Amino acid sequence: MTIRLGYQMPNFSYSTPVADLFPTVIAQAREAESAGFDTAFVMDHFYQLPGIGAPDEPMLEAYTALGALATATDNIQLSALVTGNTYRNPPMLAKAVTTLDVASGGRAVLGIGAGWFELEHTQYGYEFGTFTDRFERLDEALQIIAPMLHGERPTFDGKWYHVENAINEPRIRDDLPIMLGGGGEKKTFGLAARFADHLNIICNARELPRKLEALDTRCSEIGRDRSTLETSYLAFVIIDEDGDRARQLQHDFLLTQGVDLSTASDEERAAATDRQFCGAPDEVAEQLKTRVLDAGIDGIVLNLVANGHERGIVELTGRTLRPLVDA
Repeated sequence: MTIRLGYQMPNFSYSTPVADLFPTVIAQAREAESAGFDTAFVMDHFYQLPGIGAPDEPMLEAYTALGALATATDNIQLSALVTGNTYRNPPMLAKAVTTLDVASGGRAVLGIGAGWFELEHTQYGYEFGTFTDRFERLDEALQIIAPMLHGERPTFDGKWYHVENAINEPRIRDDLPIMLGGGGEKKTFGLAARFADHLNIICNARELPRKLEALDTRCSEIGRDRSTLETSYLAFVIIDEDGDRARQLQHDFLLTQGVDLSTASDEERAAATDRQFCGAPDEVAEQLKTRVLDAGIDGIVLNLVANGHERGIVELTGRTLRPLVDA
């Protein structure tokens, strides 16, 4: 598995009738595939997230959407960024992602994290628990899921989960990859060192050197060769052939989040835009190279939160950034 350039669809607010919503999703996945992206992601949420939109904005269930995308694409890998462990029984999740792998001809990636969005848990009736609870559950879940993906039949009796000789058939392969997502330097990175093929790091770009140093430490603690754990960074990209239009899109998007860049202080501007990469293609490429790839990250997973649903924007982004990650 390699994720050098991934495309995440973070919203489904396309100002179209609901009947046209999923065709727009398919169009983006196909455009990403043809533009050189190696992985397409959807979010595993039931409500839209703070920082992107209101809770009642459109949100699709992840694995149903990915299953549909499996039949609409040919080569691109498919994953959630990332599956909330608290939303599914671990062997059921292993079964779901393995079924996606079979349906897609071996293109599934299990992206997984501990879960964090309390409102969804409360309103859907899932136990949220403490921060410690959620990471204990994720640790136990991975001890069940990883063997099931690898063709084993685990028996496990833990604090949170219990399985007995859990069978996972059919499978198309025994090495379905696991990707952890998050920014926690102790718990998330520690689990990634133990279980993952890939770590998608979610943080402010200026924090990347410290994050990578922490990841080196977690790997060395268990004797893992750090070079065997691939990394990527989640970036919010706002791109247009016209850099001024891209900057206007950024301004308008941040206004919906209560930030006015025209009146913000330098400190407020930096805080609001640290995960964003905005401008014309050459500007975005330079920002991602100097702020992300030069820090030592292997690949980029990006969303186009402001205009990814516009025809041609995903293709423009792939054409701009594929040479960076192939270098």
